[in-house]
Amino acid sequence: MKQLSSWLTLATCATVVLTPAALAQQSTLPAGVTEQMISDGAAIFKGAGTCFACHGPDAKGIPNLGANLTDSEWTHADGSYDSIVATINRGAQGASGAVMPPKGGPNLSEEQVKAVAAYVWSLSKKNQ
Repeated sequence: MKQLSSWLTLATCATVVLTPAALAQQSTLPAGVTEQMISDGAAIFKGAGTCFACHGPDAKGIPNLGANLTDSEWTHADGSYDSIVATINRGAQGASGAVMPPKGGPNLSEEQVKAVAAYVWSLSKKNQ
């Protein structure tokens, strides 16, 4: 009986920690992406990454400079996390001739690139 009581206590705690909403959120993130990465990526996007300079502080884009990253349209990626990482790493040239250099220009680490990609990925998912 003591073992059953311990199991029920553990099950109750697990239910509190892993609510259906938390489980749904975890299952919608790409493999390897965490909420902390998204948060860190937002700070890098708006700071050291200088992404905001072309994509705007709200990531809605700046005409003839940087694309809107909040919608479901993708110019240089397919919208998947992995393709966003690849695009940031290699850079891109826009139709207007504006160029995003590899890693956006700053010397970002691979961890920072992945965090920015997680943030950018999350932006397009907010409206879905």
